[in-house]
Amino acid sequence: MAAKHLNAPSHACGLVHRNVRLTSRYVVISNDLAQHPDLTVPAIGLAVFIQSLPAGVSVGIKSLAARTKGMSEMKIAAALRELEAAGFLSRTRERLPDGRFVPRTVSHNRPGADPAAVRETRAIPKPREPRPRPETPSAAPSTPAPRPPAPPPLTARHARAAELLCGLRAHAPRLLLSERDVRRLAPGVTAWLERGAQPDAVRRTLCADLPHDLAYPAGLLAHRLAALIPPPLPAAPTAPAAVDPFQNCDDCDLAYRAPEPGRCRGCEAEAAAAAA
Repeated sequence: MAAKHLNAPSHACGLVHRNVRLTSRYVVISNDLAQHPDLTVPAIGLAVFIQSLPAGVSVGIKSLAARTKGMSEMKIAAALRELEAAGFLSRTRERLPDGRFVPRTVSHNRPGADPAAVRETRAIPKPREPRPRPETPSAAPSTPAPRPPAPPPLTARHARAAELLCGLRAHAPRLLLSERDVRRLAPGVTAWLERGAQPDAVRRTLCADLPHDLAYPAGLLAHRLAALIPPPLPAAPTAPAAVDPFQNCDDCDLAYRAPEPGRCRGCEAEAAAAAA
């Protein structure tokens, strides 16, 4: 009879991994993310989904809601805030050479890693046909991109509009505008006021239905001021022309219109002919 080994390992219990080696369509996820003690499961799942996307894809709240099932825009916004707080995601605004601002989202697979070991992946631009460059004896120093011209200073005509814009943050804290933005938007608000719009109506239009991921409030306000401007007030009706009262002719007693009593046209003509 064979002896029993009491110290032999027992059958494995619990989780068993049966993995296949992946050679395509996979993404490497750190256990720092997959087993993060402070992140909820929706936030971890959303981070995994974002890290699996190619560079250059839009990852706004509405875009993510359209790509994922079972997650509302409110849940996605809460999950993004969790990932930002944990350092797995950063959302900023990047200024383009033409002065426009665009949102930029950076996904980190290991927050706090050595910057020298970070490898950033961006969208690959479409190849362009090479253009011949003139030969120059020495490379000219690069010049910085021109800045957009500063808005004109405010005049007394735009004082009410500037006051309205500065007060928007009291009704919607996300509409905090810089002094430069106020100078740029004031003429548009002045156009509304000059067309008869009341300040409360302008304020309600600018503050209504603000998006959850509002990154550049001045751009949204500029679009609404241009797209939703009311039509000009109709011209005031002109007074009708004055009508002469009726008079009775002194000769034939015929009724006719004239500013003062006298002869009608017929009697006046007869009197002129007789005098001639």
